[in-house]
Amino acid sequence: MESDMARQEFRDFSGRCVGWIETFAGRLEARDFAGRLKGWYDERANETRDYSGRMVGRGNMLAALIFAP
Repeated sequence: MESDMARQEFRDFSGRCVGWIETFAGRLEARDFAGRLKGWYDERANETRDYSGRMVGRGNMLAALIFAP
């Protein structure tokens, strides 16, 4: 298995990390500042799902999940 863990961090106005998106196990995953899974994006199906597997929408909407309460 290839270790391609590209990571994009999201920060608030004061520079604190509020979450990140990383490639893991062939899919994009969104995590909050504590590392908890917020959701994932399946490129083949073109669907974003939340942490429980419920479909959020079509396309990559992971950034919206990071900033959602």
